[in-house]
Amino acid sequence: MEYKGSSAYDQDRFFEQYIARRYREESPNERIEKPVLFELLDDVTDYEILDLGCGDASLGLELLKRQCRSYTGVDGSKNMCERASEHLKDRRRRIVHSTMEEYSFPLLTYDLVVSQLAIHYIEDFSTLTNKIYETLKVNDQFAFSVQHPLLTSSFESLTASGKRNNWIVDNYFHSGKRVEPWIGENVVKYHRTIEEYFSILKRNGFIIDDLREAAPQKDHFKDIEEYERRMRIPLFLLFSCRKPC
Repeated sequence: MEYKGSSAYDQDRFFEQYIARRYREESPNERIEKPVLFELLDDVTDYEILDLGCGDASLGLELLKRQCRSYTGVDGSKNMCERASEHLKDRRRRIVHSTMEEYSFPLLTYDLVVSQLAIHYIEDFSTLTNKIYETLKVNDQFAFSVQHPLLTSSFESLTASGKRNNWIVDNYFHSGKRVEPWIGENVVKYHRTIEEYFSILKRNGFIIDDLREAAPQKDHFKDIEEYERRMRIPLFLLFSCRKPC
């Protein structure tokens, strides 16, 4: 069976195993992706923030600590929304159980739209990007991370344990659906090249301020062998964009 969007996270066994992986000691999300994302973000003081594919809202917790005015997290998984609501007790937060595709984006509402490793589940990135453009206030920021295209074009290199010992990239320029065997399930993701991400953002009116491939930083790792393994290939691709005046 193949799971699309956030549906895999509503399988209880998958969900609990994911949470354990997400917060393991040498998690690449924590050691590699998150530090770079925060380097890209504006000062969020008094910002109205929308988090697409918010998961358990761990990002929301940090944004609220940084004194954003309000935080809205959107996720298609009921399990994730329940965990997010438990995680965040702050009255400035709102958690919405909805897919990104079905969410009703209010016009000219947010100072920042952010998404952490969720947009690669979306088939129609162009339509989503247009909605994000419309929901942002003028001159405000859209920042997001996705699984790096070198990974979404090398799923066949995965071993039974879920670890790669090599990365055989194939069909890189063929965009579209890819199926990743992950945490014991087959999860649907959508492959796009770096150029395609860039072009769609630009075509929908965004100015791209920065693009990062999140090179690992040695001082973020306790395990030197894990650091060296992570230096072999990029895991993440991040963009910081702005809606122009």
